[in-house]
Amino acid sequence: MSNSSAADVSLDALYRIFTIPEAPDSTLGRIERHLSENLAGFLSDHIVAKEKPLHEIEEDFADSEIPEQPTFVSEHTDELLNKLVAHSVHTASPRFIGHMTSALPYFLLPLAKLMVGLNQNLVKIETSKAFTPLERQVLGMMHHLVYGEQEKFYQHWMHSAEHSLGAFCSGGTVANITALWVARNKLFAAQPGFAGVATEGLAAGLQHYGYKKACVMVSERGHYSLSKAADVLGIGRANLVAIATDKNNRMDIEALRKGCQQIADEGGRVMALVGIAGTTETGHIDPLEKMADVAAEIGAHFHVDAAWGGATLLSSTHRGLLQGIERADSVTIDAHKQMYVPMGAGMVLFRDPALVHAIEHHAEYVIRRGSKDLGSHTMEGSRPGMAMLVYSALHVMGRRGYQLLIDQSIDKAQAFSALIHQQPDFEVVTEPELCLLTYRYVPADIKEVLANANEEQMNRITPILNQLTKHVQKSQRESGNAFVSRTKLTPHQYFHQPSTVFRTVLANPLTTMQMLSEILEEQREIGENAPHTLHALYAEARDCGLLSG
Repeated sequence: MSNSSAADVSLDALYRIFTIPEAPDSTLGRIERHLSENLAGFLSDHIVAKEKPLHEIEEDFADSEIPEQPTFVSEHTDELLNKLVAHSVHTASPRFIGHMTSALPYFLLPLAKLMVGLNQNLVKIETSKAFTPLERQVLGMMHHLVYGEQEKFYQHWMHSAEHSLGAFCSGGTVANITALWVARNKLFAAQPGFAGVATEGLAAGLQHYGYKKACVMVSERGHYSLSKAADVLGIGRANLVAIATDKNNRMDIEALRKGCQQIADEGGRVMALVGIAGTTETGHIDPLEKMADVAAEIGAHFHVDAAWGGATLLSSTHRGLLQGIERADSVTIDAHKQMYVPMGAGMVLFRDPALVHAIEHHAEYVIRRGSKDLGSHTMEGSRPGMAMLVYSALHVMGRRGYQLLIDQSIDKAQAFSALIHQQPDFEVVTEPELCLLTYRYVPADIKEVLANANEEQMNRITPILNQLTKHVQKSQRESGNAFVSRTKLTPHQYFHQPSTVFRTVLANPLTTMQMLSEILEEQREIGENAPHTLHALYAEARDCGLLSG
């Protein structure tokens, strides 16, 4: 691809890129100013609302050759604005209520620039210095939030070179893998005649301990990262055992007990139980207290995936929803979800600071024995100083500030559920426990007769309603006015028939009830103007006896 730029190729020109900032009236200078003064306005002005097909965007990023000649910064910035920024997702929009992303507090932008400029590498003290004790303090604060130990506990363990209260990582996936890595190594620890699973491998560990397999138990609403963990850790995806949920999408404890017993009868061993505190699809919380009891009875590691719901602990109003989490051996929390910091701020916390000995690694040039290098207890090596942004958010907003945000998000979800219940042509599928709920559009007369439908009738009608939901969701997304996501559930009230539903996450504090009402109106309008699907729906309803004539 030809490049008309005449940027100079010289050491002097490159030195300027490293040392001299862009002029205030340059493209980059204007972007910096606009971002600082009015982030919401900048995003609204530069992100195109109308969706552009992905295949057309791919054409802008089709050149596989590295540019031979340099380009002026301002010219390149203009290209980014037109090709990248314009067609990015407006996750900060208060009408973007389909995923677990939200608007960010404005003060994090300049702090993020400071963090990038410092370019600290948290793998070792030599490349991070003050960032290391800061990260340890943030982990201590989050550990205290979950486990509530006495101050002397944190004074003793928080900065211990040989221990760790947890680890920062890029997100919930790595956090969950890390927790199960600890569980695996703890279960297959070294003994006389066996050097441990980390040295000899899983096959040798199973043989030494006399188990046919090692299993992880999780509800059928478990996050896909757990399947990745089973793969990476060598236990196999088939040994990630999905336990049935009750009508409220929470793990069925009796089904869990039966599953654990069956594994034991087959000569296997339950390596870990994973409780979900805020399922990705419906936002529900497993019975953590009862799961902790089962874990204690069978001697299994108890991990809680609270990537989404963990921030609820900051609210004294609602933290009781997570009762039992303090008994977990490990907990995953993503600060880039309901703690309103940028992407890449996941955490895994360990109740016992000595648990990390199970995964400890050292090397002579880095993470030496006896040092306080964080890399000795983390899966990832080089990492940015994301703990700085969490530290700042915790101080600037405080626990009480977070409580207000979390409380209003849950209140808003409950209010939206009530609004949907008032509509003759919408129905709530899963009620909100946190700030996430699912629902669907159903024409009023169909909705009325579905209330008394039998299983066969529901099975015949549901696939067409699924088509209608997909059409409405896709059309609304493409219009660019608002966005809700969709997922597929097997609701108890629909005879467990696979049902496509709208999925809404109400974490953005800027989302208003008026906006939510307008989103429903747009969905209704789209649904009412889908003649082919509606014709098929009514024809099937008459044919299966739901409607007469």
